[in-house]
Amino acid sequence: MIGKINPEDWGKELTVGEVAERSGVAVSTLHFYESKGLIRSWRNAGNHRRYPRAVLRRVALIKVAQRTGIPLAEIKQALDTLPKGRMPTAADWKRLSKKWRGDLDDRIQRLTAMRDQLTDCIGCGCLSVDACPLRNPWDELAEQGAGPRLLDPD
Repeated sequence: MIGKINPEDWGKELTVGEVAERSGVAVSTLHFYESKGLIRSWRNAGNHRRYPRAVLRRVALIKVAQRTGIPLAEIKQALDTLPKGRMPTAADWKRLSKKWRGDLDDRIQRLTAMRDQLTDCIGCGCLSVDACPLRNPWDELAEQGAGPRLLDPD
């Protein structure tokens, strides 16, 4: 069952399959997270990956952060601030989410501005037009006229 943990298993190490099943995340995703330093495992005597139970909360935190659009690099930086060997707590989440909230507010503001500019865009994809605040907002070549200036310098 996803998310259901038997209290008798609280101190038990988990296999990658158990973590995948309980977290609802693919094994390949867990391997990817591990390769990026977001989660950690160790190898047992049979050379099989084992995870602490605390990884379940870390994976949940990663997934929530990803769903809000936070890049993995920022998620890793945040996770690196947490004490090793214990589950992230509600206080940890509150601290992390406070910083992310400001980032999300900024992103929402930028997206809203872009949405409001869409009506002026004809979707031509041109890299050099007089006014294209969406595709090329700081186009300095527009002063030379419309068209692909860098592709045909003559």
